[in-house]
Amino acid sequence: MRTREAIAALIPHQGSMCLWEEVAEWDEASIVLLSHGHRDPAHPLRRDGRLHAVHLCEYGAQAMAVHGGLLAVRAGGAAKPGVLVALRGVRLHRARIDDLAGALEGRARQLAAGADSWQYEFEIAHQGRLVASGRAAVMARGD
Repeated sequence: MRTREAIAALIPHQGSMCLWEEVAEWDEASIVLLSHGHRDPAHPLRRDGRLHAVHLCEYGAQAMAVHGGLLAVRAGGAAKPGVLVALRGVRLHRARIDDLAGALEGRARQLAAGADSWQYEFEIAHQGRLVASGRAAVMARGD
């Protein structure tokens, strides 16, 4: 999957809020994605010209959503919309990310999946160096 539009078809985030641009690989349990958008001066999460590393949690959560969307499509359906309910063990290894040249690489691995909840661990790296990691839990929206 090589376009932001194909990824956006799987998740609720649209336009520039769809943070991932490419799925490099995925399987039943995990996904690897790439993004160059963190350098974009018009990035929707930038404040005062900077993109702070805390926003890598959103990158991690969107990696989960893309993985869930791919799994749902493979099963013949669509992913249920979810709400991020918890972040745990988040580690940020720098203060900001807008000054990183080259792609961010995101990895997410499913830890648990139920009918209406999912838990993943995520890592975001740049040029082979870890810049963020953590775990996230999502529950299906009660719409």
